[in-house]
Amino acid sequence: MTFPDCTRQQSDVDMSQKGRAKVSVAKAINDFIHYFNVEGEGSNYCGLYGYTSFNSVRYFEDIPVKDATMDKNDAPDIMYILYRDILVFDHFNNTLTLISLCHDEAAGEANIDEIIKAINKQNINPYGFHAIGEPTSTLTDEEHKANIRKCIKHCLRGDVFQIVISRRFVQKYEGDDFRLYRSLRSINPSPYLFYFDFGGFRIFGSSPETHNRIEGDKAYIDPIAGTTKRTGNIEQDKRNAEFLRNDPKENAEHVMLVDLARNDLSRNCHDVHVDFYKDMQFYSHVIHLVSRVSGTLDADADKISAFIDTFPAGTLSGAPKVRAMQIISELEPHNRGAYGGCIGFIGLNGDLNQAIVIRTFISRNGELWFQAGSGVVAKSNDQYELEECNNKLGALVKAIKQTDAINS
Repeated sequence: MTFPDCTRQQSDVDMSQKGRAKVSVAKAINDFIHYFNVEGEGSNYCGLYGYTSFNSVRYFEDIPVKDATMDKNDAPDIMYILYRDILVFDHFNNTLTLISLCHDEAAGEANIDEIIKAINKQNINPYGFHAIGEPTSTLTDEEHKANIRKCIKHCLRGDVFQIVISRRFVQKYEGDDFRLYRSLRSINPSPYLFYFDFGGFRIFGSSPETHNRIEGDKAYIDPIAGTTKRTGNIEQDKRNAEFLRNDPKENAEHVMLVDLARNDLSRNCHDVHVDFYKDMQFYSHVIHLVSRVSGTLDADADKISAFIDTFPAGTLSGAPKVRAMQIISELEPHNRGAYGGCIGFIGLNGDLNQAIVIRTFISRNGELWFQAGSGVVAKSNDQYELEECNNKLGALVKAIKQTDAINS
C-alpha cells in the first residue's frame, strides 16, 4: 500500500487456503482505508481508484488461472491508488472542482495552487495516433467456434448452464492512445467512461455495465445478458430489439444471470429484489437487455467483502461461476488479465462503484489488447455466438479506424 506521502506498507496475502486469501484481500483494503478520517467538501470523492483483474479469482476461488500470458504483461492482479489531488469535472454544470487530501489546510491550499498553475500552462505537445497494420486475434474464427462448441457440450452434459467464452485481439500502434479514447467515448457513450494511466500501461474504455455499486447500506448489480446487433437503421433496429425481447435463448440467459446476481447479493444482503427487468438499452453497435438487482446490506456485513463475494460478474463468467471459470481457464489460450474484471472507485467510507472491464483497451508497449465474449448455453449456435462477439467489438474497431484516419 502506498500512502499520499509516498511511504509504503506491505500486506502479505495468505494463499494456503482460498477462503483465507479472500479474507486477507478484504482485510488489507479495509485496514488501509481505515487509516483515514476525511472531512470537508468533496470527501465523497476521496478513495481508491483502480482495477481488480479477472485473474484475481485465484485469490477467492479454486481457479487455476494460467500463469503463462502474452509477452510484456506484468501488470498486478489488483491495483488501486489513493490520489492526493483530485479534479472533478461536472459536465452538466461545466465546473471544475479541485480536491486535495492533506493533513492540514495550509498544505491543501499549496497543493491546489500548484494544480491551478499546471492547468494554466499551455505547453502540451500534441501527438497523433497511427494504427500499424490490421488487428490480429490470438484465436482464429474457427478456433473460437471450436471453443464455443466445446462449451455447448459442457452445457449439454450438465457441467454448467452457461459459459462466457472470449477471444482477444491485438492492434499495434504508435502515438498517443488518449486520442483513441476520445474517439471511443464519442462513438460509444456509456455509463462508465474511463482512462487510467498507470505508468507502464493504460486501461481505457466505455463500459455499459455496473459490476457492483454500494451506497450506504444499499448494494446494486446491473446484469447485462442478451445482445443483438444495432444497424443504425431505425426500422431494422426495432425488429432486432423485438427479436431480442422474444428470443427464448436470450431470455433464458438473462433470467439465469439475474438469478445469479440475486444469489451473489444474498450472501451479504437481505430484501434482495429486482428494481427493473429486461430494460432495452441501445448502444452504438449493439442492443442489450439490462436488469437491476438491489439489496440492503446485513447489519454485520462488510462492504469490501460484499463486493468480493460478487466477483467476477456472472455475465463475464457463467453459471455456476466456479465450474464455468475452470472451463474458461482450460479453453482460453492465455489468462484474461483486466478483461472481465472490474474498474472504478472504492471510497474511504467503503462505498464503491465498479464497472465491468468490457469495451475496453489495455495499452502497453505500442500494442492495444481488446477482448469480447458471448454467453454460451445448450441451445447456442457457434456462428451466432461468433457474430455476437464481433458485434461487441464494433465500437472499438471503429474507434481505431476513425482515430487513425483523423490523426495519421
